[in-house]
Amino acid sequence: MTRQIYIRLPAYRRGFHLITDLIVRQLGPLPEAGLLHLFLQHTSAALTINENADPGVRFDLERWFERLVVERDPLYTHTLEGDDDMPAHIKTAIIGHSLSIPVVGGKLALGIWQGVYLCEFRNHAGSRQIVATIIS
Repeated sequence: MTRQIYIRLPAYRRGFHLITDLIVRQLGPLPEAGLLHLFLQHTSAALTINENADPGVRFDLERWFERLVVERDPLYTHTLEGDDDMPAHIKTAIIGHSLSIPVVGGKLALGIWQGVYLCEFRNHAGSRQIVATIIS
């Protein structure tokens, strides 16, 4: 059995945002066993799984990515949409736009310290949309 739903995320500021609870609330009942696939329909944001306890992890990830992929690099040719646009596309290519999470016992089989993050790379992004596919 397969079920799909669209999850609309609110606009977030630039940074790494824990969205696990928001996703779980919108999924509805999960099967006893299966797989949840999350696909972010955007090219300047990403999804990842990382530590859900210490907010310092999110801050450190943001700082590290800012140093790794700088704005206003003279090599960029895609510059019409702002200084943060091309770096956002590069960061998304590094992290990725989809996740697969096992479902066990009707719950996401995330580890005790794991959470789903929206990685927002734009300064003034709008809401984002995820296609969630639940396979049982």
